[in-house]
Amino acid sequence: MQPMDDRFVLVNGGTMTIEQVVRVARYMERVKIGQYCVEKMRLSREYVEKLLREKRVVYGLTTGFGKFSDTYISAEDAKRMQLNLIRSHACGIGPPLSVEAVRATMLLRVNALSLGYSGIRPGVVQLLAEMLNAGVTPVIPEQGSLGASGDLAPLSHLALVLVGEGEAYYLGERLPGSEAMAKAGLQPIALEAKEGLALINGTQVMTGIGALACFDAINLSRWADCAAGLTAEALRGIRDAFEPLTHAIRPHRGQGQSAKNIRRLTLGSRLMTSQGELRVQDAYSIRCAPQVHGATRDSLRYIQEKLEIEINSATDNPLIFAAEDRVISGGNFHGQPIALAMDHLSISASELANISERRIERLVNPHLNEQLPPFLTKNGGVQSGFMVAQYAAAAVVSENKSLSHPASVDSIPSSGNQEDHVSMGTIAARKAHQIVGNAYSVLAIELLCAAQAVDFRDPEHLGKGTKWIYDRCREHVSFLDEDRVLSDDFRVIAEWMRNTNVLEEIASVIPIE
Repeated sequence: MQPMDDRFVLVNGGTMTIEQVVRVARYMERVKIGQYCVEKMRLSREYVEKLLREKRVVYGLTTGFGKFSDTYISAEDAKRMQLNLIRSHACGIGPPLSVEAVRATMLLRVNALSLGYSGIRPGVVQLLAEMLNAGVTPVIPEQGSLGASGDLAPLSHLALVLVGEGEAYYLGERLPGSEAMAKAGLQPIALEAKEGLALINGTQVMTGIGALACFDAINLSRWADCAAGLTAEALRGIRDAFEPLTHAIRPHRGQGQSAKNIRRLTLGSRLMTSQGELRVQDAYSIRCAPQVHGATRDSLRYIQEKLEIEINSATDNPLIFAAEDRVISGGNFHGQPIALAMDHLSISASELANISERRIERLVNPHLNEQLPPFLTKNGGVQSGFMVAQYAAAAVVSENKSLSHPASVDSIPSSGNQEDHVSMGTIAARKAHQIVGNAYSVLAIELLCAAQAVDFRDPEHLGKGTKWIYDRCREHVSFLDEDRVLSDDFRVIAEWMRNTNVLEEIASVIPIE
């Protein structure tokens, strides 16, 4: 997916997709707020000002926050309270989130606020969109959110830059927030009543990180089929396991897609074998690839659905229903739907790496690799070839197992036990993002091992789809003739995979799903 200067993502109320999030967050596409949303925000704000004039008791508007929800705040103190809220809640810890994760967060906050249930002035939301378009990215520490009451701490660091405080990246520099805004030609704003709370009360950090991770995992699931197909040919795999008869009578959608992909990729191969030709059955990591990959594919559909619901939801508290003349304090900020989805994503991506590492072992192990050279090197002993490549894959897979421990089963009460159950969804999202990145590294190692193995067979005997994959690998990394540092090779292939939509790229050769 390439950036396009003449395109923009229209924020028009409830239709945003994960792909649009990636376009803005990763490829710097511009954002435009639709007039319908501007009007909804204006009506919501007018209602808030009416409540202020009437001195109604409304959480976060004329009361304090959390445990202080029963403390009345006068109109004179309401503005000062909003700024104090942002400053006091900016308690993030640790290294900063990536620029793309923050940009995703900013876009999702624009989208949620534009739904018109937050009582914020349209100009504040427009300024956030202008920051995105200008490339002003707040510095947000990655730790400190409990994932309920929204992502309070990280979103407070985002809001600081809107008021000319905090820090931000601009044109590659890390600057004081006021300086970054000035260099971009933007004017910070002074918060009015309710606006500080509106800016920080939501699930957009966990959802933004999760959207990027899910997008990458969907792409990875297709690469997993590609890697399995190339490995199956390198190991003289049995094609019967991928025939449609078997998969039609266990009709999980993902399983059928993966089997079809491997079948199509290896079509015309002179390396694949028939049942009984060399052996009766392959090991599970080859034979059961459709079942394992397919289960992850089905999980990713569920995860994408949950993320896109959340992306287009109002997650503030309280919520302003101007047309109904109501303000409702509820719990839409609670991150449990995303926390569970992110833990599911962690497990699903880990499994793609787990089975890939087992295929790597079969490729390098002379007892398992169907008469290929030990560790895929021509001069074993003097050279070690891909021996320690398997170590690296095993280490990353083991780390993923630790990271896959669910964050959502934990909860620590906060705010004087008023907030007595929290989701830890942002921790779950951060872990899922890390696991997906690790899985790309493992799949990159498998692709390189499989390409090396094929070089000891005959690349011209590959199927049409796997030959395309092999050729692209060799465009990036050459055959391992003499031992060399392999870390760079792994990185190059992992980055190529991550930045290549294989569904689109391979379509000119053979269709996959």
